[in-house]
Amino acid sequence: MNVHSTPEFNDWLAGLNPEARAHVNDRLDRIREHNHFGDRKYLGDELFELRWKNGRRVYFAVAKSVDGSIALMLLGGGKNGQKQDIARARKILEREDD
Repeated sequence: MNVHSTPEFNDWLAGLNPEARAHVNDRLDRIREHNHFGDRKYLGDELFELRWKNGRRVYFAVAKSVDGSIALMLLGGGKNGQKQDIARARKILEREDD
């Protein structure tokens, strides 16, 4: 599966400490190589979240393209800001759909 990311996701990822960034990148590698998302939840309206036990969240959507499926990483955050992050991820997804 192809994995793409938004500037918002890239900024969030760059702001993580090296160990946390490695955990996220390992998960993205499993998605790329094995189409394995791990613990995820469907939030409705094409939006999903990847979940970690420590509260980390990554919001994403999956689309079909001529070249195969694409997972678009929209935004990352934590459990404590989840409501705001979901609203922001929905706005980013609307922008990307245009």
